[in-house]
Amino acid sequence: MAQFDVYENPSVNTRTAFPYLVDVQSPVIEDISTRIVVPIGKLQSFKNQAMTKLTPEINYDGERLLLLVPQIAAIPAKYLKAPIGSLAHFRDDIIAAVDFAITGV
Repeated sequence: MAQFDVYENPSVNTRTAFPYLVDVQSPVIEDISTRIVVPIGKLQSFKNQAMTKLTPEINYDGERLLLLVPQIAAIPAKYLKAPIGSLAHFRDDIIAAVDFAITGV
């Protein structure tokens, strides 16, 4: 598993609004059984409103999505199957949003 890999949301209950999860966990802490993930939501599910610093808009697979940092969570790594892509090119935006959620800066 690599930092910023994208996975299909394993939850059938939430997959419609949140189709993907992005793994934000540092590779330094790979030996635990959970992964820290941020859900990625469909922009239209949120009335096309983004909080720029906290929920940056990203384009993935031709779709406008929001990185939902306020909903950061840990899930068992076994629920994350093969990655379907990467958001490594959004690294700075992802880290800035997580940092803003923690520090307010």
